[in-house]
Order: sequence, then structure tokens, then C-alpha cells
Amino acid sequence: MTDAVLVRDAIETDLPAIRDIYNDAVEHTTAIWNDTLVDLDNRIEWFRARKTKGFPVIVAEKDGKIAGYASYGDWRAFDGYRHTVEHSVYVDKECRGAGIGELLMRALILRAAQANIHVMIAGIEAANTASIKLHEKLGFRVTGTFLEVGTKFGRWLDLTCMELRVTK
Repeated sequence: MTDAVLVRDAIETDLPAIRDIYNDAVEHTTAIWNDTLVDLDNRIEWFRARKTKGFPVIVAEKDGKIAGYASYGDWRAFDGYRHTVEHSVYVDKECRGAGIGELLMRALILRAAQANIHVMIAGIEAANTASIKLHEKLGFRVTGTFLEVGTKFGRWLDLTCMELRVTK
């Protein structure tokens, strides 16, 4: 693999890779608190819904392969929260630890600033120290931790909440 990584807008032909990355996270990690795998139709619907609302879906492409993806969407479904988004970033299992997540996050933060988003919210499983450290490196701050608010793999999970003020 070369070191060149292209971060770009996702297109529909990227959705099988996005589905596979998502499903791997569902099956093997606590990054997504869901037990249900998704099919391609689900990702197409998700992608089109994001695009309809003007939310970005970006991918990192390395050596012609989708190495990760990121997006943001509504944080809460009330008008007063329209300048706040919650984001997600997922990296292919073979590409983790290579800086892909940081590249995607930096690009997503830039997109948020261009869209006049005021605050980005992260909800991270509290034991995911790599994600928490990455977010801190990018200027996010921990705002609190909710204890035992979710379950996966037969155990209770804590949720650490982080925020970044994008626009001043």
C-alpha cells in the first residue's frame, strides 16, 4: 500500500464498502451499539437521506480501496439544535492505526465549519480510549460520561460525550 490517501465525497458505488465497514463494527466492536447487520438497500437509504438533508458523507480511499468513511447528521430532532450535529467515523479493520480516522475527522470538521455548524458532538464508548484521544487531539473536550446506558456483547456500556465548538 502507498501512503497516498484521498479524502473525497462518497458516491453510491462506495456503499458496498461502507456497508462492510459498518457491519464489521457492528459484529466486532462497541463503536456501534447495534446488533443488526445492514444490507445495501439500508446504506443506500441512509446515504440518500444524508444527502437530502445536506449532510456530508466522505470516504478515505487508499490504493483504490475505501479505507474508512465519516458523516454527520442531526444531533437532536428539534429546531433549536439545528446548528449542532453528531458525527461518526469508521475505519476498515485493515487500515486502523494508520491515521485514516484523523484525516476523515479533519475533513469533516472543515465541512462543518463551511456549513456554519456551531458544535459537533461525539458519543464514544467510554473504553474506546483511542477514539477519545483522537477527539481530544482535534480539540474536542469531554463533557461527561453516562454510566451503563447501553449494552452489547452481554455487558453494560458507558457513553463518553465530547464536544467541539466549530464556529465561534
